Amino acid sequence: MLRSSQPLTGPNRKRCREDETLLGTVLDEKERGFVIDTRSAQVAKQARMTGGGTEPKSSYPQWKRLHRPLERGRPLQESFIKLVEACNDTSINMDRWLSRLESSRWLSHVKAALSTACLAAQCMDREKASVLVHGAEGTDTTLLVTALAQVILDPSCRTLAGFQGLLEREWIQAGHPFHLRCSRSAYSHARLKQEAPLFLLFLDCVWQLSRQFPFSLEFSERLLLALFDNAYASAYGTFLCNNEKERCLCKVKESTHSLWAWLNEPGEKKKYLNPLYSHNALVIWPSVEPQSIQLWQGLFFRWIRSSQHLDEAWAEIQRLVEGD
Repeated sequence: MLRSSQPLTGPNRKRCREDETLLGTVLDEKERGFVIDTRSAQVAKQARMTGGGTEPKSSYPQWKRLHRPLERGRPLQESFIKLVEACNDTSINMDRWLSRLESSRWLSHVKAALSTACLAAQCMDREKASVLVHGAEGTDTTLLVTALAQVILDPSCRTLAGFQGLLEREWIQAGHPFHLRCSRSAYSHARLKQEAPLFLLFLDCVWQLSRQFPFSLEFSERLLLALFDNAYASAYGTFLCNNEKERCLCKVKESTHSLWAWLNEPGEKKKYLNPLYSHNALVIWPSVEPQSIQLWQGLFFRWIRSSQHLDEAWAEIQRLVEGD
């Protein structure tokens, strides 16, 4: 699996011999690969006018391009805001609540992200093909798809340590701009152009996987909630800045503590483990049917509904498992 930003072909359809050679070496003579573009065909075509574009078919004869548009930026942030506003409004009736949930389109974004990740995983697992995932800059929806595909395919990414490594590799080192995307919350009245909950969407998708496969992920919902909290407001430096260059210039590693070091402290680590976990070496294929995608109540209702009983139930399960 490969990931990149869009090729800079521009309106004159420029070629990049180095790119062609690089992708050519990935495939043997009779093999084929898939380019999954997270933009619509129309948006990708429009990008040529500003210097971007797509890979010309004639220059990449062994690669087939598939467009699977995923929202990012303002539309995704507005969806997040509408959902949070609906969750916080306890005065409306059921019909009104369901209407607001649907109009937020948040669950549609979750479904689209999981569907695209499943497509990438199927190309690799069932077609035995190489996959290149790209969007515009290669730091948002591209990372969402590649990270989810690895959780689906690779059991090591479903362990606590492996999942931390996945986040470090696919989100932090790959340059997801956390400072720009998570600088304000859904409660802010400001509407910043760069704001977008891409990382939250990823965490929500992982929660969907954990709910559909409750024995296959070593970590619990509590870890996903902690990651959400630290992406927006943290005492640690792990999610600071927008890329590795900025973190080096700001000397983040020298001046702050790592979130991973704290999570792996023996006393803390125990809190984030799934007591029902059993190693599953198989690929986990999530259902993306409407009835299978659920609202992440543990996150979106956490400030208006107590989780005491759920926490007590998990504590009892953990006690029983340790007793065995």
